[in-house]
Amino acid sequence: MRICILDGNKITDRETLHKTLAENLSFPDWYGGNLDALYDCLTDFHEDAEIRLVNEAALREHLGNYALLLEKVIGRAAKDNPLIEWAAK
Repeated sequence: MRICILDGNKITDRETLHKTLAENLSFPDWYGGNLDALYDCLTDFHEDAEIRLVNEAALREHLGNYALLLEKVIGRAAKDNPLIEWAAK
């Protein structure tokens, strides 16, 4: 199982966010580093993966509305792909 921890204290911009996701989940080279590409990669993921969000308030402070959109995209992808587990704390 792959585990990706999104720590709002460490993720201060979109670039760091998408780099963290891509590295921890071994996304393909074509990953575009945006929410549409994230959804595509997660719904096409073929192994168990857990994505955890910690320090959610800090992430929202750093990314604003983008953090809310991120949570919705990951939640929708987890609903569409049973191999993805999504946990926000």
